[in-house]
Amino acid sequence: MTEPESVQSLIDQLREEAEMDRPDEATPDVGIIMGSDSDLATMAGGKGKRPGAYAALAEELGFAEQTDFTDAPEARFTFESFVVSAHRTPELMYAYAETAEARGLDVVIAGAGGKSADLPNMTASIAYPLPVIGVPVQEKSVDSVIGMPQGAPITAVDAGKSFNAALTAAQILSRKHPELRERLQAYHDELQDEVGTVSRDLHELGTPGFKAEYWDEE
Repeated sequence: MTEPESVQSLIDQLREEAEMDRPDEATPDVGIIMGSDSDLATMAGGKGKRPGAYAALAEELGFAEQTDFTDAPEARFTFESFVVSAHRTPELMYAYAETAEARGLDVVIAGAGGKSADLPNMTASIAYPLPVIGVPVQEKSVDSVIGMPQGAPITAVDAGKSFNAALTAAQILSRKHPELRERLQAYHDELQDEVGTVSRDLHELGTPGFKAEYWDEE
C-alpha cells in the first residue's frame, strides 16, 4: 500500500536523520509521541488538563523543544514531538521506533487513548532496548498500555500523568548527566519547601485563617 505523501515524507525524513552523524548534544534527548493531536492536552497540558510532559520538561527542567533535527536549540537538553498513530499510520510508527536510537534519542514517551491504546507498547517492542514510557491518556487505556508480556518491558504511568512520565525520562537521563540530576533535585526541593510552607501556615493561621489566605472566595 502506498503511503500518503504527508506520511511518506515523515518516514523518509526519520530514516534520513538516522543516517546523519550528529553529536549527542545536537540531537533530541527525549521523543514525545501521541496517537492523535487530541491527546496533546494530556501530553502537553492545557485545555483544563493537569500540567503535562511539556510543562515538566520545558518549564520545570529547562529542556527546549527541538523542531529542526539539523538545527538544535542552544539548550543542552531537548525533546521533540510527533503525532504517530499505531492504527492509522503503522508504517510511520515503525519508522519512528526503528530509528529512534540512531537519531540520538535516549528515551521515548508515548501516549495513546481509547481501549486499544497500542502505540506505547508497539513502540516499546520495536525500539527495544531503548526505554519507552507509556502514558494512558484515559483510564480505559491503562490495561492496553501496561499489558506487555514477559520479556517485552515497558514503563508506564497512571492515566493522564504525562508530567510524571517526563520526570521519569529525566531521571533516566540524569544517570549520565549530573547537571540534570541537580535540576531534578532542585525541583524536588521546591516541592518539599511548598509543603512545609503550607503546613506551617495551616497550623499557625488555623483552618479558617488558612482558607481565607489561600482559597479563592466564592
